[in-house]
Parts: sequence; C-alpha cells; structure tokens
Amino acid sequence: MAPVFLELEAPNGVKYTQPTGLFINNEFVESSSGQTLTSIDPATEEVIATVQAADANDVDKAVKAAKAALKDASWKLLPASDRGQLMARLADLMEENKEILATIDAWDNGKTYAEALETDLVEAVGVIRYYAGWADKTYGQTINTTPQKFAYTIRQPIGVVAQIIPWNYPLSMATWKLGPALACGNTVVLKSAEQTPLSILVFAELIKKAGFPAGVVNIVNGLGRDTGAALVQHPLVDKIAFTGSTATAANIMGTAAKTLKNITLETGGKSPLLVFEDADLDQAVKWSHLGIMSNQGQICTATSRILVQDGVYDKFLAQFIDTVKTVSKVGNQWDKEAYQGPQVSKVQYDRVLEYVEISKKEGATLATGGHPVKVGDKGKGFFIAPTVFTDVTPKMRIFREEIFGPVVAIVRFNTEEEAIALANDTTYGLGAAAFTTDLERAHRVAAEIEAGMVWINSSQDCDPRVPFGGVKQSGIGRELGEAGLEGYSQIKAVHVNMGNKL
Repeated sequence: MAPVFLELEAPNGVKYTQPTGLFINNEFVESSSGQTLTSIDPATEEVIATVQAADANDVDKAVKAAKAALKDASWKLLPASDRGQLMARLADLMEENKEILATIDAWDNGKTYAEALETDLVEAVGVIRYYAGWADKTYGQTINTTPQKFAYTIRQPIGVVAQIIPWNYPLSMATWKLGPALACGNTVVLKSAEQTPLSILVFAELIKKAGFPAGVVNIVNGLGRDTGAALVQHPLVDKIAFTGSTATAANIMGTAAKTLKNITLETGGKSPLLVFEDADLDQAVKWSHLGIMSNQGQICTATSRILVQDGVYDKFLAQFIDTVKTVSKVGNQWDKEAYQGPQVSKVQYDRVLEYVEISKKEGATLATGGHPVKVGDKGKGFFIAPTVFTDVTPKMRIFREEIFGPVVAIVRFNTEEEAIALANDTTYGLGAAAFTTDLERAHRVAAEIEAGMVWINSSQDCDPRVPFGGVKQSGIGRELGEAGLEGYSQIKAVHVNMGNKL
C-alpha cells in the first residue's frame, strides 16, 4: 500500500507534504483495493507521485459520509453567514499557500508556473471569496394568493453533489463547483482528473484547516471508467456536475437519466473568433494568440477557428504568424521566458500530432509549427510547436472537431452574414469572439452567434460574477455568477391557509 503522505521537492525548489490518500470524512485514508494512479511530469516524463485510487467501495464510503454530513447539525443547522465565514477562511488559506498550490499545478499539469500563480490561483481564490459572500443571500419569496391564503418559497440545498473536474485547470475548476455548492449548503464528493490529482489533495488539507465539518467535502482519485462511473451511478448522489468532453458528458447524462439526477455539464467547444475589416488589428492579433495558444491550447473555450474578413486577411495572417513565432516560446514549467509548456500527457500529445497529420491530408496548408519540440538535453516531454493552418474549409475535421491543443484554423470570409454562418456551423456553442470598432455590428453579431458567451474585442475573459456555460453540445446549465447558484439549490413552495374553510 502506498504511503498516505509524501515529502516532495518540486524542480523550482518548493518543498511540501503531498497527501496521496483519499480524503473522506476529513481524513486521508487508504483505498480499500490498493489501486493507484501515477502522476507524471509532462515536461520530463518522470514520476512525481503515486496516489491511491478509489474503487466502488471507497466511493460508497465517501458518498455516505457526505450524506451523513448533510443531516448533521454542525452543517445542516449552521447559519448561512457562518458558512460564508468558513469559505472566506478557506480563501485566505488558499492565498497563504498560493505558491505551493501553483507549484503543484504547474508540475502536475505542465502549465507554466507564472500562469498557475498569476492566473489560476488568483481566479480560484476569487471564486471562493465571491461565493462566500453569497452564502447568506439566497432568498425565497412571499407570494400573495387570496385574502385567506398565501404562499412562500424557501431555497434548500439539493443534497449530495458529485463533482467531476478536468485536468486543464485543476484548482480553478474545483472552486467553480465547490463555491456555489457549499454556499447553498450542499455536501460534496469531488473526483479529480486522473492526469492531475495532486493539488486538490493539498487543497483538501486547507478545507479541514478552515474548519469545515467532517464529510462536507470528500475527495476521491481514480479513473473515470471506474471511480467516476461508481460516483455517477450511486443512488445517494442527488446531482452531478461535470466538466470535460462532450462524449463523456453524454454517457453521464444517460446514466443520470435512469434516476433523474440533477445535472450541470460544461463540455467541449470549437469557438470562433471573427476579425472584421474595421478591427484594431494589433489588438485582434494579440487576443487571437492568447485565445488559442495560452495554456497549451488546452482550453474548452479556446478560439480555435479564426475567421478573417478578406480586406485584412493577408495583413492579419502575417502579424499573427509573427506573433506565434516570437511570443509562443516553448519551454518547461519553470522557464520564466516560456509562454507554452508541454501538453498534459502522452495521450494528448499524440492526439494533437495526429490532428496535424489529418489536417495536412485533408488539404489544409501548414503555415507554421505542427511538430514536436525538444526542450532540454534529454529530449523528453510532450512539447509541440504552436501550429497554424490556413486554406481550411468547413468540411475539414480541423474546422469541426475539438483538438484541445495549440492548433488553430484560419479561414477567410467576405460578408458579415457569411462570418456568422461560418461561426455557427458547428455542433458546439461555448464561446465566441468578435473584433470590430463598429458598435452596432458588435452587438448585432453577439446576438446572432450561437454561443453561451461572446467576447467583444477580447478573448477568454472570465470573472466570478459573470455566468459561464454553453449551448448546443457545449453543455447544460451555467457556472459562476448568481446563475451558478441555480444549479445547487432547489425551491420549495409552502402554502399557508389562514382560515379559509371548505
């Protein structure tokens, strides 16, 4: 059996204690089966740590712990303001430990330390703080009906929530789900991604230290087909919140339908970015680059289809390729000059390179990149050069399918109507961006694009106060903002008879 704690030192010199067990009832415990997961540094392909994986018995223990905590007075009867204080304390602890948490996510995921520290941790802390403020502000209504009767509504937690998070933003995605769930008084069993299980276990220690009662938050590691499936199928789970691929979400939805479980799904995307002739081209190039090349292109909302109007196509393309070549330096997580780290895993690395070959065979023109990159003397790591394809048609797979890597398709358009038609020619509908200095056009295009979010003259903007989610095959429901609370509370109507007699 693997140890429940390891003493580790990251390549940047940060030393810390890494839990490796399952977090159930505020304790780290061994898995009942002895199954394990191995976490690999994607920059070196070396083992970071081995963590214990939950089987169906472990999942059952975690769910039952969450169910018991839901009924326990220390959580059920805890004043809402006190819940908010616990969450605020957790946010403070996250901020105090942000260097450690950022180090783990960079090491485990492959993203640069700078991005983990300055973007991911800032967002994660901000989300918990935001929902801490909402804990005592979820109100019901009083509804007048007749002079002898009235009704009122109360908002209550849904119950035990199963939350399944992805590997591209391990801590950020965890807080997006935990924040509203805890603010509304639910209890949680959270499954980490098998590729990146480390930071959430350190985060679990902070949950306990903040003072959350035992069983309110439980964390299990494991493969989706084993641990995830057991969690989704468990009869005591009342809601499932999932972020990941559309295919996996469809399977989850099918399983949840058998017991009518509540669901929130945030899934794939093939987001368009439209550049009109009147756009500020420098800004369009800058944001277009960030929208696809940041986080190694491993972003569900990545603007991986850039649609450019004929009049500025050649100029935009030249500037964009120059930016890719000069800004997107590929390096390991600890290189302060690196913009792009390795892909998260060998599986993802192979998938991206396979799509490069598919795109070539289908007739797209490789403008730059599309090859593995050697970083360091050992030649190890899952590094891929940022890749730009032109001469792309809507029938090509690079236009239609989510690659989840630093690969972008650039397409010409002539009219606004054509641009909107191209943008909407997808089964997905998560994000979209439009660059124009015409105010009327900006709002007109935003209204016509089939997406849950549209950025005007920017890309990838995200704020805890603003709803996040998609349409079509990009998901069901919303996260963040006040809208994010809707998925974690249910309304009960109470009818009061004040003397009306039959």
